[in-house]
Amino acid sequence: MKLSIVSTLYCSERYIHAFCARASAAAEQLVGGDYEIVLVNDGSPDSSLAVATALAQDNPHLVVVDLSRNFGHHKAMMAGLAHARGDSVFLLDSDLEEEPEWLLRFSAQRDAEACDVVFGVQSRRKGNAFERLSGHCYYYVYRKLTRLDLPRDLVTARLMSRRYVDALLSHEEREVLISGLWHITGFEQRPCTVQKLATSDTTYTLGKKLSVFVNSVTSFSNTPLIAIFYVGVFIFFFAMLYTAYIVVQWLFMARPVDGWTSLIASIWLLGGMKISFIGVVGIYLSKIFSETKRRPNTIVRAVHTYPAALGAGGDVREGSP
Repeated sequence: MKLSIVSTLYCSERYIHAFCARASAAAEQLVGGDYEIVLVNDGSPDSSLAVATALAQDNPHLVVVDLSRNFGHHKAMMAGLAHARGDSVFLLDSDLEEEPEWLLRFSAQRDAEACDVVFGVQSRRKGNAFERLSGHCYYYVYRKLTRLDLPRDLVTARLMSRRYVDALLSHEEREVLISGLWHITGFEQRPCTVQKLATSDTTYTLGKKLSVFVNSVTSFSNTPLIAIFYVGVFIFFFAMLYTAYIVVQWLFMARPVDGWTSLIASIWLLGGMKISFIGVVGIYLSKIFSETKRRPNTIVRAVHTYPAALGAGGDVREGSP
């Protein structure tokens, strides 16, 4: 098979028909009929699964992977890539903020530059001023802490070669941060400037964004642990200087030190720092705990396919991790 188009479903029922129609049209123009569309239902609470399976009965190119529950966007994308069979794999979101027609642009650029991956970057980050500012801050801090030159304002959409996808799937992290995995997998990757649309409200709340930030930094960097050591050394030397200052006052100035303010301030300061440092160590320990359990990233309940040769009966295969 020449091409696989992979996307995930979560509260996506109103976009599925238009997405599949536009993706099919782009694929037909690029590779004829030798393609598949893999839709991964990530425990969507709406009727996305029903809509997708009903559509698949009339579309032999459509494969619907139904996960047993919601595992999260990044893990669902990895599950979709694992089920993709194409020599080239086009990954994008199904909410039409990323246009299926980008496939043609990405393919032309990949052929011209002889690379393994063409990925989309936004010419101007979508959202209000706060979202744009927070996005820029995220990439700046992430780069400083992880020392990974992650491209700014990435979108999900990317066209990948088979060997790149196989290498990407070889990562076995339980805590998946897919943008970091895209980067560290290597190969020849080239950006393509796109403009992401705003067709729906984001499901990433501020809390989720902070969670993703913490997960991304602790998954790809030990800088917070090293920073704890240096902060501890700084506090130690500062305490030594302050102690020397107090001794000099007692020996030569012959007056008591007003220590109440400094004592309370130091207790609160050091107490808060200890708690925060223990929290940082706890995050890393929780990741070790998660990795050592070796639980599957996703569990597939069933895979729905309706090849033309099987008629209306279709093929529903029980899933596996």
